[in-house]
Amino acid sequence: MGKVFKYLLPKRIDASNSNDILQDINTQIEANECSSVEFDAKELEYISSAGLRVLLSVNNNSGKNVSVIDVSKDVYEIFDVTGFNQILKIKKKMREVSIDGCKEIGRGFCGTVYRLDDETIIKVYESIDNIAAIENEKKMAQLAIVNGIPTAISYDIVRVGENYGAVYELLDAKSFNDIVRKSPERTEEITKRLVEFLKKIHSIEINDKFLPSAKKVFESYLLTIKDCFEESFFSKLSDLVNTIPESKNVVHGDAHMKNIMMVDGEPMFIDMDTLAAGNPIFDLQAIYTAYITFAEDEPENNMDFLGITQDQAIEIWNYIMNYYYDDKSKEEKKSILEKIQILSYIRMMYIIVASPSPLKESDLNKMRLVHSVEHLKELVPKYDRF
Repeated sequence: MGKVFKYLLPKRIDASNSNDILQDINTQIEANECSSVEFDAKELEYISSAGLRVLLSVNNNSGKNVSVIDVSKDVYEIFDVTGFNQILKIKKKMREVSIDGCKEIGRGFCGTVYRLDDETIIKVYESIDNIAAIENEKKMAQLAIVNGIPTAISYDIVRVGENYGAVYELLDAKSFNDIVRKSPERTEEITKRLVEFLKKIHSIEINDKFLPSAKKVFESYLLTIKDCFEESFFSKLSDLVNTIPESKNVVHGDAHMKNIMMVDGEPMFIDMDTLAAGNPIFDLQAIYTAYITFAEDEPENNMDFLGITQDQAIEIWNYIMNYYYDDKSKEEKKSILEKIQILSYIRMMYIIVASPSPLKESDLNKMRLVHSVEHLKELVPKYDRF
């Protein structure tokens, strides 16, 4: 997905200012490397035929994908009558929602999920191209539903401050994480239920061109962190990951307990933007990353992110390993765990390297990078293949 150049349109565009606006737009497009131009019309109250020609000129001459968002009812009628909604991708103004005081119930790589009220939840996206991310997750959720994977599909896209959110109807739902936090004596029971749910999902195969390959996702992670290694070691690491066989089995991609809801006594996934096809080990690494890897250099991370102690997180992980691989010997489990760790440290490094400055230059993340490289150099030489 290419970079999006965003341009805020003024209150009016007519013959008096259209030439200046077009010149300003073209100048900024030239100064920005982008594949798409997104006109923000939240302040636009009127656009004349001269203004329409500005948008048409950008659409025809820039070579970019052009869209107009947050269009008011009155302005949309102008686009409709003139047929511009057939030429440009135009989205009406969204209702605005505040999450002040809302309880956080889940957090993923692209956004955070909040409880809006007793009947609805909202996922607020933090990515650069919010709308595209929301539409992608909706597509993944629809794909999941038709293939028998329980999840929720958004029914509304709203603006949340400078970002966007997807609203879902989810009645009387509690995350597995909330259950464990409030009733720690149920930890083993709930973790076993999680494993049963994951095994059921991992048994489903989807042959769909829109479902990304989890293996290819990790190969892209490797390219991002390539400069962190000597060439010979990176080659060994890449070759090892390449031995993971491709699979059509479904993996959620971020299946920690905050992303699994209990709805009417049955588990349901939320946060579907990471849905992919691949070996179940990709789901296990994501869980290991959430519960163990993040806390290695920041023990309070589990309390901050999950609301549980480090000891509870370790307990949950051990239950997951024992129940998921209950047919494996102690030696086999050790080997599987080390391969999970290899993938986890790759993902941790990617998250850091792909983070914006100054976050990736923080002392904590610098330490995490150093320790991840050390772990990988210890683990990778042990294996020739997954």
